[in-house]
Amino acid sequence: MAKVLLSIPDKFLNKIDEVAENEQRSRSELIREALRTYMRKNVKFDINKTSSDAKLLDELLD
Repeated sequence: MAKVLLSIPDKFLNKIDEVAENEQRSRSELIREALRTYMRKNVKFDINKTSSDAKLLDELLD
């Protein structure tokens, strides 16, 4: 597994650590899950936009 150096403000890192501890997971796993969620949301958004664009194009061609 690759390692990434990331700069995070101390206060934000403290909040990340609190959440990770409350969920009994590592800081790394919490950050990976946050990125997975972010990426899924963006893919879903792109699919919705594509569908919306297709509908608009369909309406323009009618």
